[in-house]
Amino acid sequence: MRHIAIIGSGPAGYYTAEAAIKEWGEDIRVDVFDRLPVPYGLIRTGVAPDHQTIKAVSRRYEKTALTRNVRFVGNIAIGKDISLAELQALYDAVIIATGAPHDRDLGIPGDNLPGVIGSASFVGWYNGHPSFTDLHPDLSGRRAVVIGNGNVALDIARILSKTRREFAGSDIVAHALDAIEGSQLDEIVILGRRGPHQIAMTPKELGELRELERAAPHVDPGDLPPAIADEALEPGQRKSVQWLRQFAEDDLAKPLRISFDFFARPVRILGTDRVEGVEVERTIVTDGRLNGTGEFYMIPCHLVISAIGYRSAPIPGAPFDEGAGRFASDDGRISVSPDDGGLYCVGWARRGPTGTIGTNKPDGFAIIAKLAEDIASGAIGPEGKAGRSGFDALAAERKLDIVTFRDWQKIEEAEIAAARSGAPREKFTLVEEMIRAGR
Repeated sequence: MRHIAIIGSGPAGYYTAEAAIKEWGEDIRVDVFDRLPVPYGLIRTGVAPDHQTIKAVSRRYEKTALTRNVRFVGNIAIGKDISLAELQALYDAVIIATGAPHDRDLGIPGDNLPGVIGSASFVGWYNGHPSFTDLHPDLSGRRAVVIGNGNVALDIARILSKTRREFAGSDIVAHALDAIEGSQLDEIVILGRRGPHQIAMTPKELGELRELERAAPHVDPGDLPPAIADEALEPGQRKSVQWLRQFAEDDLAKPLRISFDFFARPVRILGTDRVEGVEVERTIVTDGRLNGTGEFYMIPCHLVISAIGYRSAPIPGAPFDEGAGRFASDDGRISVSPDDGGLYCVGWARRGPTGTIGTNKPDGFAIIAKLAEDIASGAIGPEGKAGRSGFDALAAERKLDIVTFRDWQKIEEAEIAAARSGAPREKFTLVEEMIRAGR
């Protein structure tokens, strides 16, 4: 019998567990660890609450979680409750699937002022992540700036723009819904260093902006290249740019304006006690290279949300590439030895925050294929590690409060029962509440 520990219960973690079952069947035991008492990672706390069809993929992970040889071990922090070295001593392989839960630093003067928020924190706030329940973003001003030209920036702008009625069917948490309903915003500026041809926004997400009740997107026609230049783009990118062209033509008048500001590089956050504006340099893209023009201007605002990418969180004992913000590995292999077993990383922890949720499936299967190779070659020692029973003994000795998948099902039942009319659930936002419901 082989024993695998997977750190992280999001898409990468559960796709990897699924691959392990298909590889070894009944000859494998997989423990999926998470520091929260609830599973599914970014499906629960990262995907926009009004994108319920995307969140439905969790049912696939539930099927894996309910198999006899897979176990969810929630409310356990690796590196705090148990060290990585202790986990390696108990399991034949440890696979890091923690994703990229932290924001990349904005890295400009003033980025630590009150009113500057990273997208991981802001998205976690409206999705009910316990770490961000007390964020309390100030929505009392007239203008917010969202820095970034990807789908996360679009999600944030869309969520901030919606009416309470438009959140019907979503699982946005009550504290965020109430705050957004009371927002005084009349403009959201989406700031991008490059131009329309370089955006990382998909057509579906862009198209949703045109369906908003009280908000309308605006693009300066002067920022758009000649239409003939679109022919060189990939089909998906071309569709995205077509939406931007549509926004430039529409010029709809609604109470809230979503302004796309292209060729605009933030260089400084202005303010004394809190954010008062963003200083921006106009840019130009020449032969694929971004250059400043020396032309500066200021965008007054009271709130800045940075959506420029994410970083993985280091785990003591695992080599980490600080520059890339992910674990250092040889295409997923961190280290392999007959004594310590195999240490691997998968998903965003391996490749950085790129690709879609579905990208994690082939990634998980590829890592299991590497593990199978290492076992077959003898690079990983013979069977005989304690695995699950060894961890349970250690957990009992340390009085660790483990949350199982059955406990999670009780938490989910309680959230569904507490849902407001039309919503799928009302999430618990405190760990203590989750544990109490699970018991």
